[in-house]
Formats: sequence, structure tokens, C-alpha cells
Amino acid sequence: MADVILRSTNVEAGAHRADVPNFELIELLFFAYRDFVSEADEVLERFGFGRAHHRVLHFVSRNPDLKVAELLNILKITKQSLGRVLRELVDQGFIEASEGSSDRRQRLLRATPKGEELALELSIAQSRRIKRALEASGPGTHEAAAKFLAAMINPEDSGDVAKLVRSPSMTGRRR
Repeated sequence: MADVILRSTNVEAGAHRADVPNFELIELLFFAYRDFVSEADEVLERFGFGRAHHRVLHFVSRNPDLKVAELLNILKITKQSLGRVLRELVDQGFIEASEGSSDRRQRLLRATPKGEELALELSIAQSRRIKRALEASGPGTHEAAAKFLAAMINPEDSGDVAKLVRSPSMTGRRR
């Protein structure tokens, strides 16, 4: 631990450099993410699922009839990486896959009622944490946090992300 402290102190001592890492925010993001997913992880564990299952279920439940190709683009993963997770969610009745009406090669994904219920349970737990943090941070925090998070997204992805999250912060509209 002394090596870690010494090295980070040395970097921080060179604060005149423009490329000094912002350790405070980097570490706060790590810890915030750890705690943000902790309650969801406990729920997912009951089903033998992990975070990949959560991400798939979340986006499928929020976007009925989502094409597999669209999901791959959202998650930025390979078809192989998605395959096992999606198969488990389908086999256990959380997601159903159907053929596209105009192109039978397409696979359209939709959460089942069981999947919707689990996705909602996971989202409610995370929403409670977000609500507590926003209340503790004072007025105007929701807009500032949404703007900050939107700015963290790669510019080339921001249009697609704005459509998915339906965010006033990314589209300029108010809720």
C-alpha cells in the first residue's frame, strides 16, 4: 500500500502538468459503480445471473422487439459474448426471441412478463440509490448529473445513446 500512496503522491505533486489524472473522480466513479450495482448483483445471484444478464435484460425490457444486431451495438460486445447470456435468459423464460416480420433472419427480442418483473425489481433498487444521492446533493443535481454523464459518452455514440435513454440532457428537451 505504501507504494501505491507514494506513486499517487508523486503524480499529484506534478500537478502543473495538464495530463495529471483526476484520481478523485476516477476513484469516486469506481466506488459509486461498485455500490450502484451491489443490490442488483444480490438479486441476480438468486437466478445464477451476472451483470451481463442485467444489461441484456435492461435494454431488451426497455426496447421491445429489439433486434439482436441493435443489442450488440448498444452493448459493444461480440455475438459470441452475447450468445451464452441471451440463451440463458431465453431458456429460463425471461426473454423471448421471434423472427422479424419482414426479414425472417432477424431475431427480435422481447422481455416476458417474468423478465419485465425482474428488470423492474433491478431498476427500482438502483433508482432508490440514485434518488438518495440526488436528494443529498441538493437542487439542480439531477440535471447536472445527467449532463455530466452524457458528456462522458463518446461523441460518436451520443446520438444513439440519446435515443435509447430518452434523455432531455442529451436532446435539449426538459422532462
